[in-house]
Amino acid sequence: MTLRSMEELRQQAQGAQSLNIAFIGVVNGLFSALHQLQKADSQRLAQQAGMDEGYVTRWCDAAYAFGWLELNSEDQWQLSEDGDSMRPEAPGSRMATAIGSVLSAHMAERAAGLMRTGERPGEKVLAERETILPWFGLMLENNFRKTFEEKICPQVPIFAEVDARGGLAVDLGCGNGWYLRALAQRCNNLRGLGLDGFAENVQQAQEIAQQEGLGDRLHFSVGDIHAFSLPEPADLIAMNRALHHVWEKRGAIFDKLRSNLKAEGAVVIWEPAWPDDHRRLREAPLRGMAYQNLTEHVQGNHFLHPEEIASALKEAGLRPEIFPFGSDVMVVGRC
Repeated sequence: MTLRSMEELRQQAQGAQSLNIAFIGVVNGLFSALHQLQKADSQRLAQQAGMDEGYVTRWCDAAYAFGWLELNSEDQWQLSEDGDSMRPEAPGSRMATAIGSVLSAHMAERAAGLMRTGERPGEKVLAERETILPWFGLMLENNFRKTFEEKICPQVPIFAEVDARGGLAVDLGCGNGWYLRALAQRCNNLRGLGLDGFAENVQQAQEIAQQEGLGDRLHFSVGDIHAFSLPEPADLIAMNRALHHVWEKRGAIFDKLRSNLKAEGAVVIWEPAWPDDHRRLREAPLRGMAYQNLTEHVQGNHFLHPEEIASALKEAGLRPEIFPFGSDVMVVGRC
């Protein structure tokens, strides 16, 4: 790669600043509030969003500077097309990019300090920023649901098989329940149970499922991946981008998963696919993975090669099948 010019570096820095401004607007409901008002001055927008007027006034100036807002002929603020796309409730919302940008900056700051000591504080670092954690599940949904619905679900046979027999799909670490909701909307006969260690995630998942008319088929409970119990043997147990968080205890976990499956059931693992050749990390789809693998180290984790996952499933007595999807992989372990 050639040396970046100062102008290129400034443009990259301003891109990060732009997403920081968008993040503030997302988590404080400013984009949504202005959408409801259609147009407003800073004082009216602050009142609508329940925020401090001084901060909102300066946010509006910054959001205008970076193109998230427009000024009309009455000198009032209106959403630009880009600003409207940042509303969490907007079709095809792009809010996940803003949330992810600030989360990445937080994790980079933590990695910079911890590199000196070697400390790896674990998952608690995600809860250090109270403005980020409530949006984490929605960020994941925005980033991955479309890929799951349009590519993964149609091409991995186990989902149609479970649907055909009206089976039970279990999602360990379900977050806001997006995976089971997407699955249930595609598979009309399937039943779902989501387990998560955070009660607030479980409550959010159940509320959204009810709102989408899926409350009779999907249920969510607080549960620990190391010590969960199911009301009946499952046809499918899913771990979505979660295995690398518990990889050091994979033997005991896979044994427990296998013991909770029906005879024709399967474990379905969705993970980033860490490449065998480090030179591939220069490829555009893998750059973000390389960055995230650094931040995963802060949490005590690392990304996995697909063959590692398949081998671990085989050791647990399951027959592995590998389904590559770009920089991600689905590994199915059948009984």
